[in-house]
Amino acid sequence: MAVHGGAGESEWEHMDAATALAYHQSLEQALAAGTSVLDHGGTAMDAVEASLKVLEDDPLFNAGRGSAFDADGRNEMDAAIMDGRTLEAGSVAGIHFTRHPISLARAVMEHTPYVMMVGEGADAFSRSQGLEQEPPSFFFTEMRWQEFASIMRQSGRSVPPRPAGVPAAPQSSLTPGTVPGGGAHYFAHRFGTTGAVARDRSGNIAAGTSTGGMQGKLPGRVGDSPIIGAGTYASNSSCAVSGTGVGEYFIRLTLARQVCTLVEQGSTAQAAADRMFHVELPKLKGGEGGVIVLTTHGAPVWSFNTLGMFRARQVEGGAPQVEVK
Repeated sequence: MAVHGGAGESEWEHMDAATALAYHQSLEQALAAGTSVLDHGGTAMDAVEASLKVLEDDPLFNAGRGSAFDADGRNEMDAAIMDGRTLEAGSVAGIHFTRHPISLARAVMEHTPYVMMVGEGADAFSRSQGLEQEPPSFFFTEMRWQEFASIMRQSGRSVPPRPAGVPAAPQSSLTPGTVPGGGAHYFAHRFGTTGAVARDRSGNIAAGTSTGGMQGKLPGRVGDSPIIGAGTYASNSSCAVSGTGVGEYFIRLTLARQVCTLVEQGSTAQAAADRMFHVELPKLKGGEGGVIVLTTHGAPVWSFNTLGMFRARQVEGGAPQVEVK
């Protein structure tokens, strides 16, 4: 199994030991949640969902609690999950109230004839399924809001009012290393998307991705994470993939599916991922990010063309490998 918590640049330029430790511990917990499912004979789908629910509840990551804000100051969350055994998939985009978007994506897959639902309709379906709902204040974190406010000011746009029910603004703007209450430091985490890939004891693979999207985006913009074949893909005939990066470029390249196509054509998972991130993606100016990949045999691999990527993996019988650089 492997999980990721995003890739990027500036965060690795400014990260200190305390922040690195916080991310390391969070990734280790998410990985443990998924591998525990597999150790007890659970499916790859169950493991992917379990890991991502941990990351969605962790404010360090841009998914669920800790999601980015659109230009109106609202959270619009996206997620997708795909079963490599059946090629069934579910995804959601632009949702506002579901605590675990990955669970809603799975509900779309399992309880509708659709692959994708968006916006108010997806929110209504979530409620009908009895999935856990939360107010906007639940998803708010101060460090993510300060990141958002900085991006809005830099682009010459006004910062909207803080969401209802959140704590009062700090007396001074946050800068790197000044998060109230200590803990992980604030820094711009551009590609904080979360993802997971897993293989169960039956040899089936699955992939899932969950994100809070792009800071300061226009309301309604959707990136690659919920697009099957762009940021998320799984097939037992090739591989399971979850990506993180600039979604527009992933969509144009159908990046996740292209990795799997290369594997089908005889490439190793590592060679396929490296080709997409070090050859094909850089051809598109601004194409940055990373990916985790798992086939029906062998260990998970990853590749990225940014300074760093939050990632972790484990094989049965082995120790967890967690990397925050």
